[in-house]
This record gives sequence, C-alpha cells and structure tokens, in this order.
Amino acid sequence: MGRTILVFAESRDGKLRRVALEALGAARRLAGGDGSVHAVLATAGGAADEAAELAARGADVVHVADDPALRAFAPEAYIAALRAAMEAVRPDALLLGHTAMGRELAPRVAAACGAGHVADVTAIDETDGVFTRPIYAGKAFERRSFTPGQPWVVTIRPNNFEPAETTAGEAQGTVQALPFTVPPLLTAVRSLVRRAGGQIDLAEADVVISGGRGVRSAAGFEPLQELAGQLGGAVGASRGACDAGYCGYALQIGQTGKVVTPQLYIACGISGAIQHLAGMSQSRVIIAINKDPDAPIFSVADYGIVGDLFEVVPLLTDEFRRTQSG
Repeated sequence: MGRTILVFAESRDGKLRRVALEALGAARRLAGGDGSVHAVLATAGGAADEAAELAARGADVVHVADDPALRAFAPEAYIAALRAAMEAVRPDALLLGHTAMGRELAPRVAAACGAGHVADVTAIDETDGVFTRPIYAGKAFERRSFTPGQPWVVTIRPNNFEPAETTAGEAQGTVQALPFTVPPLLTAVRSLVRRAGGQIDLAEADVVISGGRGVRSAAGFEPLQELAGQLGGAVGASRGACDAGYCGYALQIGQTGKVVTPQLYIACGISGAIQHLAGMSQSRVIIAINKDPDAPIFSVADYGIVGDLFEVVPLLTDEFRRTQSG
C-alpha cells in the first residue's frame, strides 16, 4: 500500500535548496509506486519557477502558500502554512531538510499536529518506514519507526539522499494555491544581511576545507579559501577558531554549529575535539593536516598529513591547479 508524503520545499533567493530536492527524492521512494507526493512551497510572490521545477521533478501536487508574511522567515507564518498543508493533504509523513529553518519548524509543527518527530535522518528503509539517525556524536546509530496511522515529521540531513530527477516524458504534477491564515506574528524581520553572500552553503557543499586554531589568525584562512575556490568547495571552522575571532560563527562546524556531510572534508590545524567530530565525522572522505602526529583528528581521518598547514595547503592547491589545468 502506497503512502502519501508531504515535502517542505525550502528555497533561498528564489531558488530551491538542494536539500529540498533530496527530500523530494526520498519522498518519492518512501511513497512507493502507488503512493503520492505533495510539496508545499512558501513564498511572498514570484515562485512560479520553483513550483514548476517541483512538479517536473516528481511532486504530484505543489501547494503554493503565498503571503507577504512569508517574505522573511517568520516561524509563526511558516508553521501556519505547514499546518494548512498537513490538514489539506493528511499525509503519512512530512519531510523537511535538517537545516536551520527545518530544525526550527519540524518540532513545532509536530507538536501542533500531534505527530511523531525524528530529526537528522541519514537513511530511510522505504519498505518498512524505518529511519536511521546518528547519536552520540556519530559514534552510534539508532533506527526509529512510528506507530501506523500516526503522522510523522522527519528532517533529513543534507548530502545523504539522491535528489529527485526531472521526470522527462512523464506527466508533470499540478500546482495549486494553498489557502491559509497568518496568525498575529510575535516577531518581525525588518532586514536580512548575509555575511557570507555568494559563498557555497556549508551544509550542502560537496567539498569543505575547515580551519582550527592552527590557522593562528584571520589571515590564516586565506590559503584555505584559495584551496576551496580551486575545488569548488566551502570554508568552515572549528569552534576554537571562531572563539579566537579568526572567523565568524556562521562558519562553525560541530555539535553547537553546523553538521556537514561532504564528499571531501579537509581539516587544517584542527585537533579533533569530540564536539567538532560530531559535525563532520560522517563525511565520505576525511583528510587531516596537523603538525601533531597524536592529534585526535587522525583517528577519524581516512588520510593524514603530518605537517605545517601553511606549507601543505599551498602545495595541495598548486597540485590541484596543475591537474585540473592539464
């Protein structure tokens, strides 16, 4: 028997986030061949392209919640839109990305709808509806399922699921307006300033170059930025580097920062405290560069380089540049 799955299609600056497409792909597989997939898109106008893309990538119905209150992220307005979608669709599950927005919305929507909630899912058994998530800083995994007949609210970790592909030659889904009422807002966003405008989102980057206290200063991040630029990746940091003022906390990776799962993670001058490992230990390939051969980071690294990052990183950059140009 197929399932009905609802996806919150998070977007930014008029473009769907990749994790939204990953959630859509996971939803399609979880729904099964005779199930249905719905997507809800929150916008303050001008989301026709995003809605069309969702319909082309496998959403049977795209519900567009359009209201000026959704221009900036006001949690009360977004929750009202998601509750309206839940009531209209009556899905077996709601999938969201495990992003800052998804982490804010998921538990509140679950509480409002009387639904079960599981966060930071990295794998789904589509047949049995069993969700796997890391615990204890990635040292163990738990598998959770829900009581049949009870709705689920699930956040999925970016970079762990295949994104939905365009369904060429197949009938595309329909797009329809989602009526909902915006409640009195407790907060109001007057302006939004991005400190890292134009950079690749850390949570969705395939390559992350991260620096710790070993970079020694803000200028110490420049070689890392050059390497990241050569590889088309993003720059991150440990909490130690952020606390030292070498960079902003928007770059922090770890238990109290962002969780990343890139294809390649290069840790430069990072000792490997357990709090940092919680945010990157599930990366596909980990390379550690550190002068201390006994640094804990080497215990989780696939490859280790004992040396000065200010010597090693430029050599890597030059080698990648030479290889790619050749």
